Amino acid sequence: MTVPIITFFNNKGGVGTTSLVYHLAWMYSDLGLRVVAADLDPQANLTAAFVDENRLEEIWEESQQPNTIFRCVQPLIRGIGDIATPQLELIEENLALLVGDLLLSGFEDDFSAEWSGCMDRKERSFRVISAFWRLLQAAGETHQADIILADLGPNLGAINRAALIASDYVIVPLSPDLFSLQGWKNLGPTLRRWREEWNEQLAKNPVSDLGLPTGQMQPLGYIVLQHSVRLDRPVKAYQRWMAGIPHVYREAVLMEEGNSNLLLSEDPYCLALLKHYQSLMPLAQEARKPMFHLKPADGAMGAHLQVVQSAYRDFNQLARKIAVLVQTPINYLT
Repeated sequence: MTVPIITFFNNKGGVGTTSLVYHLAWMYSDLGLRVVAADLDPQANLTAAFVDENRLEEIWEESQQPNTIFRCVQPLIRGIGDIATPQLELIEENLALLVGDLLLSGFEDDFSAEWSGCMDRKERSFRVISAFWRLLQAAGETHQADIILADLGPNLGAINRAALIASDYVIVPLSPDLFSLQGWKNLGPTLRRWREEWNEQLAKNPVSDLGLPTGQMQPLGYIVLQHSVRLDRPVKAYQRWMAGIPHVYREAVLMEEGNSNLLLSEDPYCLALLKHYQSLMPLAQEARKPMFHLKPADGAMGAHLQVVQSAYRDFNQLARKIAVLVQTPINYLT
């Protein structure tokens, strides 16, 4: 039985995707689920959020074990074996991290070249393109995970194509601005093309016992991250971008006829509208914990405590909503 993989992705950067994955991973752990957070972004920002520099130096510089995404796929790319069984970084009992690695970016050309090789029925090509999916499932089995959350970098390159092919579900974080909405117009058609191409390639798999991802990539919805309403942003333009989100999502991502009159608050694909929590972020980063775990000893006092409670409610509600959509039951009542 496979573990559901939820990928958080937007080809437009700077929208807060990594912070979203980080906090949801902690929230699912709080809710009693066993979680693997997978850092598939060559910038390794999710890893930096979970792991301090001293530990990261040990992993990257003082070890040659398959304890990063790069080292797990390295034997396959070098042609000296298949993927290595991942060694996860245990963050706490329910939460494990598949550590990211800046060296992963060097494999972009390999993932690009092997995509077309699948059409030629090359076994190696299928092993390379399916590497992320097989790694994530191995990580899920090792951790006995209920759910896998994957963080990707903001581009439509070959590494992200392989990561998205591995995904059962895709959630799109965005900021309410012109750039995010324009980015969707590239994202939607690209995902659709990749899904269609992979479905065609699946029939050409020459190895009957090689497990492959289905390439489902089912869009679950979007999360609006209101980082800050800049004072220099025209109010009318901001309101227009907010109002246009449901319409653009349907047309660009779902390839359906949009409804320009649908309100954001009424759109079932709008999974959450999260506040900026600006005052908490520096405290959370310094304490190396999610915002909703901050205590007075961390500097969260007075009005900050109310924001901590608000953040907990928001992420709790979002985590539960996503769990229902991917049919992953949560039994822990909180």
